[in-house]
Amino acid sequence: MNTLTTEALDHVALYVRDVPTSANFYEKTLLLSRLPRPAFDFPGAWFRLGVSQELHLIGNRREDDNVMSGSRSNHFALKVLDLDAWEAHFQQKKATYRPPKARPDGIRQIFIQDPDGYWIELCEASPRP
Repeated sequence: MNTLTTEALDHVALYVRDVPTSANFYEKTLLLSRLPRPAFDFPGAWFRLGVSQELHLIGNRREDDNVMSGSRSNHFALKVLDLDAWEAHFQQKKATYRPPKARPDGIRQIFIQDPDGYWIELCEASPRP
């Protein structure tokens, strides 16, 4: 067996300005489960993404550290079951998001922006019949 094999995506890390504000967004708006985090010497928070992947927030981003993120640039995507329910949830939370739109392959997607300006895509698993 080749030992130089990638097994899976382990985690995504985002550099954030205010960990409590960002953690609140990922817990309350994206409904991610918080995970225990080792006692690093810098602020942060960890969350479960899907079955075994994680999101790591890393604190102390300065105001002048620009976020480069968009629907056609740096972002990550989460596969979801009911995009319409997510949109209703985002409306209730008064979140900044872009309404659902179908990709050329028929898969619908929605983009939501976190407090630091990162865009996160939510997409359906398959096109609607």
